[in-house]
Amino acid sequence: MIRTQVAIIGAGPSGLLLSQLLQRNGISSVVLEQRSRSYVEARIRAGLLERGTVELLEAAGAGERLRREGLVHDGVELAFAGRVQRIDLKALAGHAMTVYGQTELTKDLGDAHAALGGTVLYEATDVALDGFEGTHPRVAFTHQGVRDEVECDFIAGCDGFHGISRASVPAGSIQTHERVYPFGWLGVLAEVPPVSNELIYANHARGFALCSMRSMTRSRYYVQCTPVDKVEDWSDSRFWDELRARLPAGYASRMVTGPSIEKSIAPLRSFVAEPMRFGRLFLVGDAAHIVPPTGAKGLNLAAADVRMLYEGLVDYYRSGSGTLLGEYSARALARVWEATRFSWWFTTLMHRFSDDSFAQRLQVAELEYLVESPAASWSFAENYVGLPFA
Repeated sequence: MIRTQVAIIGAGPSGLLLSQLLQRNGISSVVLEQRSRSYVEARIRAGLLERGTVELLEAAGAGERLRREGLVHDGVELAFAGRVQRIDLKALAGHAMTVYGQTELTKDLGDAHAALGGTVLYEATDVALDGFEGTHPRVAFTHQGVRDEVECDFIAGCDGFHGISRASVPAGSIQTHERVYPFGWLGVLAEVPPVSNELIYANHARGFALCSMRSMTRSRYYVQCTPVDKVEDWSDSRFWDELRARLPAGYASRMVTGPSIEKSIAPLRSFVAEPMRFGRLFLVGDAAHIVPPTGAKGLNLAAADVRMLYEGLVDYYRSGSGTLLGEYSARALARVWEATRFSWWFTTLMHRFSDDSFAQRLQVAELEYLVESPAASWSFAENYVGLPFA
């Protein structure tokens, strides 16, 4: 039997970040993770961080390498109808974005957590949550062939969309909202310099494309694909040819190509579960919401959830007040729905949904308004860099 104050399910970025913040404030936690540490750290995920996420990582003592190696982006470029227009995020919204791969971020959090003596039980299987609707939550699990249990005050479900945390909530206590998009993203990671110093979002008749990076020598590129496409159908040469076809000629001509390190297809969906609190169980990050990656909100939303839950737990253990914990779901969901709206809107604006010429011309008209109207550009920038916290 293990006794701790907060049991955290999942050792991805949100679980490790929450545990690290709690430890630095004298609150004990145990993190249970189904996979191995090497598996968790190798997952290719997001790489674009809002200022608030960077600040939270620094508060957790895991921001040193990020500040040293992260690429600060003051703007993004939108390509459409044969033109390219830069949106100056820093000038319009006052903040920039930082490119830093989730794989590196997870390694930093794991190292910082271990340095503080934090407890993470990797390869913990058959996890079962119980008692969270009362006052004595428990988490049973199997680790190294031994069945054990964690007794705690609270449970934080940071175990993603397919995890056990949301699945443990009685069906009548939760409501879900979902929009599945009729396309996916084929992504390629390659050891080649990025075609531009900033991200390029392209709206093209052949479909959406995104040029991103993880460093100045490693690029991450995406093209819109169909839901039935398979990775094995896309050779490296086919991918590079398709990406070039969707980019303005100036970028296509100077793009450096090379063998892919990783290639995968991600389906796109918007998903929100509410509420995000059930007694003493709190859902965090992808366990409660999924957004299409177009607006770079997934990891940043998870970090915002962590921030709100961490503040509530610190207040509870310092003052005995449950006010902030009681407000967690409402506060988190307000931000979730704002980010869900932006991600849905930007996805709808940039992707090809059909051969309907009317819809395509409307996209171009809206993009022209977006880049030519100071008010529209400011609204985009404000949402892209992350709305302020109340």
